[in-house]
Amino acid sequence: MDDQNGTTYTSEGGETNIIEVSTNQEPYEGMLFESEDAARVFYDDYASRLGFLTRVLSSRKSERDGSIISRGLGCRGVSDNGRKVMQKECGQREFCTAMVLLRQEKPGSWVVKKFLKDHNHPLVVQSQKSRRTLDEKDKKIQELTAQLRVKKRLSAAYREQLLAFMKDVEDHNNHLSIKLQSVFDNLKVLEAKTVGFT
Repeated sequence: MDDQNGTTYTSEGGETNIIEVSTNQEPYEGMLFESEDAARVFYDDYASRLGFLTRVLSSRKSERDGSIISRGLGCRGVSDNGRKVMQKECGQREFCTAMVLLRQEKPGSWVVKKFLKDHNHPLVVQSQKSRRTLDEKDKKIQELTAQLRVKKRLSAAYREQLLAFMKDVEDHNNHLSIKLQSVFDNLKVLEAKTVGFT
């Protein structure tokens, strides 16, 4: 998503589609994003406009490859004085119910499956300076997350190469063992023939 002109770029089946998204738009069920990161950036921008901070509520990983296939994002629960945690009168922690549930439909396609917009606390609009600080932190987190993904992919590729190399070495050892056994058997036969001549 490009924040300056409110344009979201999505790719589907190799084609790039451009969808105009208003900077004041709120999430809605069925809303599509090209990635979890794009959806998260959109929800974070929405949250900062309304005056609340977000947190990860839940994550679900694929059993096949361990990638994230579902993510729940919600409000941290910011009170009047800017504290992150609201306390009930009995002293227990109370969570805000505002949230969005994202699910990966297919690679490169994330959809909003559930959206609850009502908060159980007052909202506090942040100053531009603090919003900028959050944006810088978010960018750094996104940058580090991207680097981590690259390192994980490299690690997986190196692991595959190492396993393939180990298999080649094992196959080569088996081949050598068979040849050595054949040579050993031939020597026995030759030795038996030479003993028979004497």
